[in-house]
Amino acid sequence: MADHASSELNLKELRILSALLHERSITRTAELLTTTQPAISKVLRRLRAQFADPLFVRNGHAMQPTAKALEISDQLRMLLGAADGLRASAAAFDPAQSDRTFSLLLTDVGMIRFLPPLIGHVADIAPRINIRAMPLDSRQFELKLEAGEADLALGAFAKAPRHLRRQRLYYDGFVTVVRNGHPRITAARSRAGFLAQRHILVTASETGHAAHGTAQRVLTAQIPPSNIMLRVPSFIAGAIVAAETDGLATLPANLAKRLAAPLGLVAFETPINLPRIEITQYWHERYHRDAAHRWFRSVTSELFGTAANTRGRSAASS
Repeated sequence: MADHASSELNLKELRILSALLHERSITRTAELLTTTQPAISKVLRRLRAQFADPLFVRNGHAMQPTAKALEISDQLRMLLGAADGLRASAAAFDPAQSDRTFSLLLTDVGMIRFLPPLIGHVADIAPRINIRAMPLDSRQFELKLEAGEADLALGAFAKAPRHLRRQRLYYDGFVTVVRNGHPRITAARSRAGFLAQRHILVTASETGHAAHGTAQRVLTAQIPPSNIMLRVPSFIAGAIVAAETDGLATLPANLAKRLAAPLGLVAFETPINLPRIEITQYWHERYHRDAAHRWFRSVTSELFGTAANTRGRSAASS
């Protein structure tokens, strides 16, 4: 009996196998699941014995799944989804009484845009609920959602996997900001004057700003290289530098609106065409029917969805 019990698969180990199949690395899997490499290696040894297969083989520095591992990957995904569905359907959810912690994957821009109104709203209607913000890396956010490390990812991810659930919240655009008192602010509003100024360019990265890549390419192609005074990987850093120099920074419009007054910036419409940004919330199928998760998604949709943005614009114009 003891031998039989020790040979049974358990969900925790299967979740680690799912993570290994995605990451192809013991080191990255350990980092993702906030554990140690020896712990992951120990689980992998047990899984190899249970499946009577190596599951992964070394190919240089990479771990390649065996045919057996690839064969069970789809079944594994369905099994873990079913297990989470059973757990979700068994529990009712009362936000006013719950002390659950919800985790959000956000870029630096997202933390400024979403956290203040979200924290204030949740404190009013569900005072015992906690919110945890986690830095977003678009190379790993899918697995963090699948593993339950995060509940939602909010942002613009053009290459998000198709199987993730999603809901569009709103569209954002770009505007340009300069410090209040900039000597050439009037000239910068025309295309020729804009291109003649010194610019702070924000570089796209996989740590959350990948959707900015197209805008960056447009700006880089049109602004003379000699007029690029600085490249930074952060919109917030770009705004701060613009506030203390004569450089122009082109930012998402919602962020520029949030930072303009505190930093003493003036925002104006960028005089060249830049793509719009689709801001979306993403979650994994495994948590789609979870009552608490549904409630949390409804809160973010109510606060940041198209209807909320329309109400905000109407209030601002009245």
